[in-house]
Amino acid sequence: MIFVADESVDFIIIRTLRENRLQVLSILEISPGISDDEVLKIAFEKGAPLITFDKDFGELTIRLKKPNHGIILVRLSGKTSQEKSETILNFIEKYKNELINKFSVLHPNKIRIRTII
Repeated sequence: MIFVADESVDFIIIRTLRENRLQVLSILEISPGISDDEVLKIAFEKGAPLITFDKDFGELTIRLKKPNHGIILVRLSGKTSQEKSETILNFIEKYKNELINKFSVLHPNKIRIRTII
């Protein structure tokens, strides 16, 4: 499975995921500065869930119903980049079969996964 990482995703997180054999396409590497709509389009064309720290993707996918293959919204304020990396990696490894077409939110003490309608 491939993932697309929005520009808001720290490169330490991307590197950690890649080191653990996950395929991650980084917007920061391929097209920095593009709009959220364009980011979502790239993820959709790749058939990939999008990893982001940007709440705007909730608006685009839930309210505006933009095509996507899933969103992983990371809300881990107060944690170091390394702690965020480990949390995201553990989440993906545990729930990888449930992430397509789902809107997932990672909070420090809870995880929400819901189907995008």
